[in-house]
Amino acid sequence: MHKILLVEDNEMNRDMLGRRLQRQSYDIVMAVNGIEAIKKAQSEQPDLILMDLSLPELDGWEATRRLKQDNNTRCIPIIVLTAHALKSDRESAFEQGCDDYDVKPIDFSRLLNKIETQLNKSHVA
Repeated sequence: MHKILLVEDNEMNRDMLGRRLQRQSYDIVMAVNGIEAIKKAQSEQPDLILMDLSLPELDGWEATRRLKQDNNTRCIPIIVLTAHALKSDRESAFEQGCDDYDVKPIDFSRLLNKIETQLNKSHVA
């Protein structure tokens, strides 16, 4: 079973997406801000991280940067989930080290495809 760290500060989004992913047989670990995301990524070593960008305390941009600079977490694929839908936001996400990008509201089947693509890449590498 693959472990996914879901980083989302909105309780309703976190609960809904977490339950839907669990029904797909993923083990879900949750964080509500960037600081907690970094701590849980280091302690839990998830197979993939779903990262919201607009987070309290430490935003998803900085949390992603720190995770990708850390030797213990740099290889964990990160998919950004955000309402920031501009082309420049997408480009910035990849510049920060994100492995993929998806916009809210979430299209669950599209997100599942992105998750599987990233999990397959990381297990081949």
